[in-house]
Amino acid sequence: MSKNWSLAYTTTLDYRAQMIKDLLKDHDVEVAIINKKDSAYVLVGEIEIYVLHEKLITAKHLIKSFLENEKSD
Repeated sequence: MSKNWSLAYTTTLDYRAQMIKDLLKDHDVEVAIINKKDSAYVLVGEIEIYVLHEKLITAKHLIKSFLENEKSD
């Protein structure tokens, strides 16, 4: 991963990673996902969501709001 990318979030849930990716893209935040799950043991490993460094603060705020809304539902 290039130095221009920063880790914004990690999860073990595929659907959550996809929802966060879609949310960030909807707000013009470029996203890269690295799936570190073991294909033989799907429950082992994480999915990492990276954004361009200059968008990291924006991404973290969006993710925080998303997770807070998800908890309240």
